[in-house]
Amino acid sequence: MPIPGRRLLLGLVAVFLLAVVPSVVIPTLMCRPADPQLDVLGTIPAFALTDERGQPFTAEALHGQVTIVSFIFTRCDSICPVTTMKMQKIAEKTDDVGNRIKLLSISVDPAYDTPARLSEYAHRYQADPARWRFVTGDPAAVQALVEGPFMNSMQRSGNTPSGAPNIAHGGRFMLIDGELRIRGAYDSNDIHKLDDMLRDARFLARTGS
Repeated sequence: MPIPGRRLLLGLVAVFLLAVVPSVVIPTLMCRPADPQLDVLGTIPAFALTDERGQPFTAEALHGQVTIVSFIFTRCDSICPVTTMKMQKIAEKTDDVGNRIKLLSISVDPAYDTPARLSEYAHRYQADPARWRFVTGDPAAVQALVEGPFMNSMQRSGNTPSGAPNIAHGGRFMLIDGELRIRGAYDSNDIHKLDDMLRDARFLARTGS
């Protein structure tokens, strides 16, 4: 007895799906990268600094979103311009998530880097003030934050040939979650580490974990 055309068509579709779909879906699932396992490297304590607008900037400003942190100073003529350009690219690459990922640049030369100088520096790199802040403050308070929980350096050893201070700060970016916990430290000179950081930041922004 001939099989009706509709039943034959449905049967062929079923065979196609059983044959083709697993060969596409299963490899896709197997190739999907696992969620990152991010340790807690420390916690940011309460602090009170000043941003490039001359407004108070406290730890509360970091609460509730992911923050990528860099360390710069406006007179720096070595690593800082490159670091800041990389932060600029990070801002562009995370623009699609809006305020869920923000950026923060902390001056390691706070005695010189007034809010006005930081404002000019931010403008030079077209920083969006809604997402990217630059902070300075009392040198002792900045040093306690940078050399304490952020595990960086502010030690000055003379001047560079151009006359700029030689401040031995690292080129790492730090990743902070919405609970003010440090979840990663990434070498800004390693493009693969920067890719990892963006992946990790998006994961934290998406999951809040």
